[in-house]
Amino acid sequence: MLSLASEVDVLARFGRALADPIRCRLLLELRADSAYPSDLADAVGVSPTRLSSHLACLRDCGLVVGVPVGRRIRYELADRRLGRALDDLQSAEAAVAADRTCPDADEKSCC
Repeated sequence: MLSLASEVDVLARFGRALADPIRCRLLLELRADSAYPSDLADAVGVSPTRLSSHLACLRDCGLVVGVPVGRRIRYELADRRLGRALDDLQSAEAAVAADRTCPDADEKSCC
């Protein structure tokens, strides 16, 4: 059973991963199926170097895992339930105005 502190940590890790549009696109790609880095780079339109840093973040957050396949690594969601969570998040309606900013974001927009 998770303690409240560990539950908060899990949500913070998920939030960190979702804070970047490239990582969001990677998670959505992996929601459909596992993939190799070269395919992911093509799908989201980033260089292999940039992709590598985003995959490292997603691994550090515990959201994706690398599965060895011969000499290559194939990436997939760490838990298939994450795909359902992404579906739920996409279908949720945000109750904020488009021009609203986060009160603690140093005048940067939340979205």
